[in-house]
Amino acid sequence: MKRGIVYCCDRLAGELVEAGGEYVFRYAPEYLAQPFWPAISATLPKRAGEYRAAHLFPFFHGLLAEGAQKERQCRELRIDEDDAFSRLLATSAYGAVGGVHVVAAKATEGGKTA
Repeated sequence: MKRGIVYCCDRLAGELVEAGGEYVFRYAPEYLAQPFWPAISATLPKRAGEYRAAHLFPFFHGLLAEGAQKERQCRELRIDEDDAFSRLLATSAYGAVGGVHVVAAKATEGGKTA
């Protein structure tokens, strides 16, 4: 399982998880409690439930580099070009366009993530 922490305008907005070939996004309760904080995307409106998909959500895929920049990132970071989630976790926090970025959750003792 891979997990990313999603930030919107440098505020904790939620988490994005890849597990068993499925992607799950959920907003953080603290983020949902703020009525004037925007949804991270029009395609992922604020709600308490989970969003599930068989593929990486198009909004998050749109944060990834393409073409020559994608090739360079994958080569330098040793990431498979087809592994969009790993690329998102490795690169989104550095130079992503817009106010949303995703940071890889760090593993802690006992196998849990922080």
